[in-house]
Amino acid sequence: MGRLSGRIALVTGASRGLGAAIATTLAEHGAYVAAVARTLEPAGTQAGSLAETVGTIKSAGGEAIAFTADLSDPANCDDLYARVAAEAGVPTILVSSAAVTFLRPLADFPLRRVQVMVNLHLLTPLRLAQLAAPGMREQGAGWILSLTSVAALQPEGPPFTDFDTSAGFGIYGTVKSALDRLTGSLAAEFHAGNIAVNAAAPLLPVRTPGAAALDLAQDDTEEIGLICRTALELCSGDPAVLTGRVAYTTPFLTALDAGEIAGVYTDPTE
Repeated sequence: MGRLSGRIALVTGASRGLGAAIATTLAEHGAYVAAVARTLEPAGTQAGSLAETVGTIKSAGGEAIAFTADLSDPANCDDLYARVAAEAGVPTILVSSAAVTFLRPLADFPLRRVQVMVNLHLLTPLRLAQLAAPGMREQGAGWILSLTSVAALQPEGPPFTDFDTSAGFGIYGTVKSALDRLTGSLAAEFHAGNIAVNAAAPLLPVRTPGAAALDLAQDDTEEIGLICRTALELCSGDPAVLTGRVAYTTPFLTALDAGEIAGVYTDPTE
């Protein structure tokens, strides 16, 4: 029996990269995963697909079901959640991993692309949390996790010599910073319902298909297993205690292993 046995986990952005890896990890620990992506089959030139993620989980003996939805429009969240609840069951775990990354200096960043990033990184996670919370309360507990980024941290300066002004991370960092703040507010408001709300991010880039397409993760990197373990811990801890965190992989896991974090899952028989 895994620590997540009997729980249904809705994971967006599950076709490849971090989302697919987290979905697989949750399934390995007993969750029935409702895996979500825009398309079922591969889209574009990047490796990986929703069908592949679900197939990998099932071939390993886990349980998963695929759902397609264009989450760049938050209005589609209601239909997605209704389908998941009807076909898989009411989720007690929600992982918002769906992302789009347009990199461009702010001086000429198209507002239509800004809106897509605000939608997918901020408004869609908010709407899914709003939809999931009532069912979590009814079942007595819930775990909400959003993937964020170290890009949310403020640039240090002046003179900003350590900040690459040509890299184009201004909007990406802005929406992730807003997501971090939203995480804290949701954690406070949902605490009485025994629902944990956290955000997590790799401390260093991870070599995923998306990172490769953007020419990222070339030098200092970290293994994808670190964010998977971080997500697992944040989706299985005591919601009354392990909530309201913006967790970066290495510092979080180091503190956890040192016994410095309260509310983590413990079961020596697992």
